[in-house]
This record gives sequence, C-alpha cells and structure tokens, in this order.
Amino acid sequence: MTVWIAAIGALVLRWVTSLGHAAYFFADLIRFSPTALRRFGLVVTQVHAIGNRSLVIIMASGMAVGFVLALQMYYALVRYGAAESLGLVVNLSLVRELGPVVTALLFAGRAGTSLTAEIGLMKAGEQLSAMELMAIDPRARVLAPRFIGGIVAMPILALLFSTIGIIGAYIVAVLMIGIDPGNFWSIQQTGVDIWRDVGNGIVKSAVFGVICTAVALYQGYETKATPEGVAYATTRTVVVSSLSVLGMDFILTALMFSTP
Repeated sequence: MTVWIAAIGALVLRWVTSLGHAAYFFADLIRFSPTALRRFGLVVTQVHAIGNRSLVIIMASGMAVGFVLALQMYYALVRYGAAESLGLVVNLSLVRELGPVVTALLFAGRAGTSLTAEIGLMKAGEQLSAMELMAIDPRARVLAPRFIGGIVAMPILALLFSTIGIIGAYIVAVLMIGIDPGNFWSIQQTGVDIWRDVGNGIVKSAVFGVICTAVALYQGYETKATPEGVAYATTRTVVVSSLSVLGMDFILTALMFSTP
C-alpha cells in the first residue's frame, strides 16, 4: 500500500512540476511578445509560413464540412417543415462552433507539429545553444515571433474555414437540393449577429491559437535532442493541443452563449 501511495505522489509531483514549468514558459512568451512585434518582418514571415502550412487542408475540410452539414441539416429540418432555415443553421454551426474548433484541431495536426519538429530539430542541431552563446535569447528571437504568428493566423484560417463551409452548403442546398437562393442568404442576414456570433467565433479561434501555438513551441523547446524525442514531442503536441482546445471550447461556449 505504501508503494502505491509513493508512486501516486511521485506522479502528481511530476505533473505539478511540469505544469508549473509550462506556465513559466508561457509567461516568457508573453513577456517577449512586445519585443517580437518590433521585428515586424519576422512576424509577417511566420504568419505567412504557418498559414500556408494549413491553407490547403483548411479549405478542403471546410468545403467537405459544408457539404455534409447542409445535407444532414436538410434531412433533419425538412421533417418539421423548416427547410428554409437551413442557411441560418449552417451559418451559426460554422461561425460559432465548427469553424474555430475544427480549424484548431487541423492547425494542431498540421502547423503545430511542424512548429514542434522545427524547434526540436533546431535544439538537436544546437542552433538554440549557439544563440545563447552569442547572448541572444532564443525565446525572444525564435519562439516569440512564431507565437504571435500562430495567434494571428488562427482567426484568419477559422474565418476562411467558415466562409468555404458556407459556400459548400450553398452548393448543396441551392444547386443540388433546390432551396431558394434568396431565402438561403436573407435568413442568414437577419439571424446572424455580427458581434455575438461572428465576433465570439473570432475570439474563440484567437484563444485556440494561443493554446495550440504555445503547446507546440513548448513541446519543441523542451524535447530531448534526439530523433525519438522529436517524434514523441510532435505526438504530444497533437494530443495536448486537441484535448486543451476541446476543454476550453466548453468553457468559452458556456461563458459566451449562456445568456440570451
């Protein structure tokens, strides 16, 4: 019994220590972010690189989700004679929930793993150590611009995902099913609030950008400088980012949409 208690205590201690170390690392990213903004060219380069890494899969996934969502919602709504509400249901589903969440999960699997592998390989190649020898803090020169780039890129990708999804839903609903196009768009104009719905979706995606980018950079920066360590870190990036996004999504949804 004593052995089990000691093992559980050691596990909890390691978990708390790791959590505190991650919090300290995140505080450093926040602290160095203003410095990174002064190197505006680096930030723009990272926004371009991170966005391009995820652009194709975001557009393809957005179109596919729009197709499927329109079909599923039509089959559900037509039973109750509410097929004219299809455009509104699809729009709210995308801008409130599916756009930010699915984009974050795809971002973690594509751009997040790339960031982790990039930083991990720089550590394995002792490039980060060389910067420290030259009195250059790698957290300010390497990590902070990527951190800001991920935060900026995520809302853009989420908006693109939702836009492509709505276009995909239009193709299915209007061109294939035969719903009136004027009704499809007009009900969205009257039923979607730009601040409550679209604005909260953008806030969600920005928070998810902070989570996914910070986790990816932390896993890459703290990985063991071996091929196995880098591979394990990329796997942890996807798992931790995905679980964190899903948990934070519930919290943000409860805070944003709990009151009418």
